[in-house]
Amino acid sequence: MIRQVGSIFALFALLLLCDGCTVSMQSKRAATSFDNGEYYKCIAEYRKIYTKTKGREKKAEIQLKIAESLYRIGQYRQAESYFKSAIYKDPSDLTTILRYAEVLRANGKYDESIKSYKRFLKTNPKDERALNGIISCNTCKDMIKNPTQYQIENLKDINSRFSDYGAVYPGLIATELVFASARDDATGKKKNQVTGEYNSDIYRSVFNPEKKRWDTPKRLDEALMVDTGEDEGAPNFDRTGNSLYFTRSISEKGKDPQVEIYQSDLVSGSWSKPVKLKFGNDSLLAAHPSVSLTGDKIYFVSNRPGGFGGNDIWFSQKTGENKWGAPRNMGPQINTAGNEMFPFIRDNGELYFSSDSHVGLGGLDIYRAKPMENEKWDVENMGSPINSPGDDFAISFYPGEERGLFSSFREGSRGDDIYSFEMPPKSYSVEGKIYNKETGEPIEIAAVRLIGTDGTQLRMKSEKAEFKFKLKPGVEYLVTAFKKGFLNTKAYVSTVGLDQGKYFSVRMDLTPVDQPIKIDNIFYEFGKWELLHESIASMDTLVTLLKENPTVVIELMAHTDCRGNDTDNLLLSQKRAQSVVDYLISKGIQQARLVAKGYGAKVPKIVDAKIVKAYPFLKKGQILSCKFIEGLKSTDDREVCHQLNRRSEFKVVSSEYREKYKEPL
Repeated sequence: MIRQVGSIFALFALLLLCDGCTVSMQSKRAATSFDNGEYYKCIAEYRKIYTKTKGREKKAEIQLKIAESLYRIGQYRQAESYFKSAIYKDPSDLTTILRYAEVLRANGKYDESIKSYKRFLKTNPKDERALNGIISCNTCKDMIKNPTQYQIENLKDINSRFSDYGAVYPGLIATELVFASARDDATGKKKNQVTGEYNSDIYRSVFNPEKKRWDTPKRLDEALMVDTGEDEGAPNFDRTGNSLYFTRSISEKGKDPQVEIYQSDLVSGSWSKPVKLKFGNDSLLAAHPSVSLTGDKIYFVSNRPGGFGGNDIWFSQKTGENKWGAPRNMGPQINTAGNEMFPFIRDNGELYFSSDSHVGLGGLDIYRAKPMENEKWDVENMGSPINSPGDDFAISFYPGEERGLFSSFREGSRGDDIYSFEMPPKSYSVEGKIYNKETGEPIEIAAVRLIGTDGTQLRMKSEKAEFKFKLKPGVEYLVTAFKKGFLNTKAYVSTVGLDQGKYFSVRMDLTPVDQPIKIDNIFYEFGKWELLHESIASMDTLVTLLKENPTVVIELMAHTDCRGNDTDNLLLSQKRAQSVVDYLISKGIQQARLVAKGYGAKVPKIVDAKIVKAYPFLKKGQILSCKFIEGLKSTDDREVCHQLNRRSEFKVVSSEYREKYKEPL
């Protein structure tokens, strides 16, 4: 019996020891996968290890590895929860805090992201990634609110449920697209340990003009010279479309993936056996090729020594047939401490690339770099809608035109999807609505005139209180609205100096002449009549109205509330009305067009629909007499009524003023 018990304990100890050995072996395999960039593979391995691991710190280390792996394959939403949990278990890891801030930004949680960036900056106050991250969070809302004129479309005809990315036009052929895809009919059935999908092949799709859609994509090379069981992607062509450059990643068990650039040429309708490009004397990682218009310079991505951190963009000059010189880094204006990828050199010399560390919306954003003097670059974010909080990358242009293709993993995508974009022709227009200034109600039919500095003179009748005019570039315009029984009003728009098309929206408020019009925001000190500075804006609006209607004569009316002596109120109101007239005269309005009249408390305000909306305790048509006000129970309500009675108004008394000129002696 004792022997049996001893044997059981010995067996149990042996099982525990074996289980520990298994975990240790799994940890080594997971770490190797992570170091080799096989993130999908190591995520699965670390998740198995996590369930068998005890101890707060060890669990935090595993969660951090999973989070980092998810981050690197663009799974930001999943990565967020893992980073958050890792920080909770180990709040001292600053690298984790920085990554968490970046993931929050990629998920559109900008305020939370700023808090994490600031937490990181307390220890690293000059870190470029964190500083740019805060700037990005503060500016991204404006980018989304003020999108560029680019119009984008998800190319659903060619996108699959797998990754589809890196689409380009082959030379000058606009009816064909060539791109990389990990769809399930790829040549190799080996799964990519980075993404968990099949190794990608290079595909081709042709636009069908009859069906007005893209045909089902097929492999570019049915002879399997280009497409193999390895991972091929990021295609690019020379100007003729006859030379193909692409990335091939070869994975062998126990070795780091060999990621290199290859070239294949179209000969008699078939693609030649690809040739590996060597840059200088090294054979380090090179990917995402883009060839210049002249074909003598190639841009690519590498993590070779001498960079600024992560993946950088480099270029190499051609020195002979299939020979390239030593690579040169694109410099700190392009490259950052983060990752720059997918360069595309446009035929106009502009360089486009993706980055996760320049100021952007989150994840990878696409940037335009315009060449300057002394090999300098002016870098700018492409803005929304091309960029989103997700990953946006691999942009390409059709030669000579403002349209092209890019890839994105954003809301609405099934994975990495291909999108088209184009800048529509410059279009300018002005649209507007016409309202009664006093009641706020639309004025159904009014006359509208458009006058331009190029001689344009157009008239129309508004329909349902709306109007619209097309505009020309480089012209200043005056828009004027008229209707009998109302004063005229004007608006100004200009297309001078605009680089992009623009839609102008204007509101035209017509002032009725058959009733007194309240002048808002006229202020005096208590018991005094001098205009305060805060009144100037409203007074200048009245000046403009009178200049736009040079034939009208108005009466300026000032009213007080019913508190105090009637004689004093009448005198005070007269002086206040005169102070308004004096200001208008000082601004060039003829004295003969202005009449000052103080009414004291004789004319209480009559409640209209606008007042009822602001103060529901009042009823439309109610006269705010002293008797009515004194009958209100609420002190606050009584004060509101007194404020409504204390007002400055004007009314049109004539529309036939004509300025008289003295005859010369």
